[in-house]
Amino acid sequence: MFIVQSYPQAILFCVITMLCWGSWANTQKLAGRSWRFELFYWDYVIGILLFSLLSALSLGSMGTAGRPFMEDLAQADWGNIGKALIGGVVFNAANILLSAAIAIAGMAVAFPVGIGLALILGVLINYLGTEKGNPVLLFSGVGFVLIAILLNAAAYRRKSAAAAGAAAAAGGGSGVRGSSKGIVLSIVAGILMSFFYRFIAASMDVENFEMPAVGKMTPYTATFVFACGIFLSNFFFNTLLMRKPFDGAPVTYNHYFKRGLGTHMVGVLGGLIWGLGNALNLIAAGKAGPAISYGLGQGATLVAALWGVFIWKEFKGASAKDNVLLACMFLFFLLGLGFIIQAGQ
Repeated sequence: MFIVQSYPQAILFCVITMLCWGSWANTQKLAGRSWRFELFYWDYVIGILLFSLLSALSLGSMGTAGRPFMEDLAQADWGNIGKALIGGVVFNAANILLSAAIAIAGMAVAFPVGIGLALILGVLINYLGTEKGNPVLLFSGVGFVLIAILLNAAAYRRKSAAAAGAAAAAGGGSGVRGSSKGIVLSIVAGILMSFFYRFIAASMDVENFEMPAVGKMTPYTATFVFACGIFLSNFFFNTLLMRKPFDGAPVTYNHYFKRGLGTHMVGVLGGLIWGLGNALNLIAAGKAGPAISYGLGQGATLVAALWGVFIWKEFKGASAKDNVLLACMFLFFLLGLGFIIQAGQ
């Protein structure tokens, strides 16, 4: 199987992960103009499962290093398979809440709050699981990310207050309830999101991908099992959400099957993009360590905020002070990511 051979290569893979994890939600925004996120999410999950299988049968089965996918899956201990499956279930619950938050509050808010919180807690959890990297630099970087999250929340609160005042003056209501719901969903999603990676990492032999311990899985096999956990749990989580949505009227599977192939492929593309980032991140964990690999990947917050601010214009009409807060947010995110990278040198 393909294995990362150096720390710089691992960092490159983590940066690609950051781009993928921060960009997949654009497909939700594209589809969301006429397509409910609960329906979009089915296609997204299918895309994740497809990519995990393709990567396992290609990169995960080539060469002589490590164990090829089918052989690795056959020898995997059921306890480790269960850990990867649980990781998929936990991720799916978190990601559905994050998708709902994106639909309500937008990318520029849901990602910095939800994924930023997941970065902070996730780095701590993964470092305690595998103590790899300079803890002073690592957690200094996490501290800068925390400051960036608080700055983003402040900018969003100011923007929401201004919008609420304008709506009230026009007799259209305040809109505070929707704003608050988006923040709450983002926070809950972030807390759940911080745990999923540890389950996957625990199912692999992150110290030796070339000759993994018996019963442990390679990153390609773990990714596939993880994706199966996402797909299977979606029949419960997303069906429940379709019947009792956070926002809007209930939808049914009839709505899903009535749309054309083009609409469905947008969601599948979103899953393929996220799946690529996830596969590269787990491959990089062997050289960078789970805490650094996960932390850099969740720098997707910065990428998503850039999309939300500059492409989707989610802060259009913001005051000069709001723009200063956003600029400072980006600066502190960059500082934080720089410290996290240096932690692994």
